[in-house]
Amino acid sequence: MDSRTTKSTIDRDAASVDQFAADVRYYLSLTPRQLPSRYLYDELGSSLFESICRLPWYTITRAETRLLAAHGEDVFRRLRSVANIVELGPGNGEKLRTLLQAASPRRDVMDVHLVDVSASALAIAAQNIGTVGNLRVVTHQATYDSGLRDAARQRTGRTLVAFLGSNIGNFDPPGACAFLQNIRAGVEIGDAVLLGVDLVKPTERLLVAYDDPLGVTAAFNRNLLVRINRELGGSIELDEFSHRAVWDGERRRVEMHLVARSGQVIRIPRVQVAERLEAGEVIWTESSYKYLPEQLDDLLRSCGFSPSEKWIDHDDAFALTLAEAC
Repeated sequence: MDSRTTKSTIDRDAASVDQFAADVRYYLSLTPRQLPSRYLYDELGSSLFESICRLPWYTITRAETRLLAAHGEDVFRRLRSVANIVELGPGNGEKLRTLLQAASPRRDVMDVHLVDVSASALAIAAQNIGTVGNLRVVTHQATYDSGLRDAARQRTGRTLVAFLGSNIGNFDPPGACAFLQNIRAGVEIGDAVLLGVDLVKPTERLLVAYDDPLGVTAAFNRNLLVRINRELGGSIELDEFSHRAVWDGERRRVEMHLVARSGQVIRIPRVQVAERLEAGEVIWTESSYKYLPEQLDDLLRSCGFSPSEKWIDHDDAFALTLAEAC
């Protein structure tokens, strides 16, 4: 779970119920049992996540906002000729608006391309970003890869691809590399990528961010079961599951689990699911990978980018990294 105000929100206008059903059937049959994290973000889940971002224990959003405000001008000073910005997963548009407002006023019109699978998220982001002058905002309701290709066909000059909110942490290391390689394939030499990345920090700070004292994150996680009941006709007893966050120091990731409080059978007739869970058995719902600064640089270099600037919020261990395609 990372700070994407809708974190590439998947709602029913973008992920069909049939696909949801197929994924639930498949992932619940795995060992360990899993559910894809993208399905956490229905309308209620997205609202709960926005609340999580405001909690004092979850510092990603605030740390990134401070860095964008403080160094937006530095980003554009380094990329003086940038004519296009492509943001993948813009959320509500606040992050990019902060970056743009921090830059010196521009005379030339800049094209801003917003890529997300959620039409509602795109509409909100476009409205927020549209308040900044000298911009032409284009929305792409598409996957990241498809939207980036569409934006590339409309490019008018040097391009900056923004992937903020530590969304890169939602990928395992091979997936993160593949994702950055896809970005590199969609840009030209001299284009750039701007990444917001949460860094490794003390275990107790990580765990309280993903298992807050108010129980908002627990509600966010258990809402996935609510969604299964509502959309797939499941009969899962919510009180029979608790929320658990675990830090895996070897893999540098926080895992979120739903833990069965008793032996039970999960029944979802629509997908012919009748899975028996033992007391204490878990369903793995999300992983959030954290980085060391040097690890992030190595990842970027291996994917065709040359790190050029890095700004770190040391209080909350968050990094904003600018790298150029080479």
